[in-house]
Amino acid sequence: MNRFFWPLVGFIVLVGFLAVGLTLKPSELPSPLISKPAPSFSLPQLAASEKTFTPEAMKGQVWLLNVWASWCVACLDEHPVITELAKSRIVPIVGLNYKDVRSEALAWLARNGDAYTLSVSDTQGRVGIDYGVYGVPETFVIDKQGVIRYKHIGPVTQSAVRDTLLPLIRELQQ
Repeated sequence: MNRFFWPLVGFIVLVGFLAVGLTLKPSELPSPLISKPAPSFSLPQLAASEKTFTPEAMKGQVWLLNVWASWCVACLDEHPVITELAKSRIVPIVGLNYKDVRSEALAWLARNGDAYTLSVSDTQGRVGIDYGVYGVPETFVIDKQGVIRYKHIGPVTQSAVRDTLLPLIRELQQ
């Protein structure tokens, strides 16, 4: 009896952990950076590599940091939504081109349209690491004081813009 009891208990516990794991949504992973100052960086602008950008330049306004790459299929799916949001001029959107080749990123923007206020080039992925990027695309909402208020993992959808991003942006802009 004992010979079968403990393996059965172990199996039931394992199935329980798997069942709980299957109910979790990877896009809802909590970020330890929420309500903390956005990590500082200085990166070259994608379109003008002689110029740099730092998040401090955005102090005083709510803005989005959208992590993307030319090799990212999901980024192409998300791009029309980001473009539509950018056209509304509700919030500036800074692109963080992640682990990409500059010429390929510029060609991707030329092909698909450049919705960003500006994009910066993080070829080594160090800034992405500082922001806790799991993969691209990811989008951060940063408030007027430079504090991260929200992190969206995966492609931004119309419903995410309508139900989550825009209400938060409007609240933070007041």
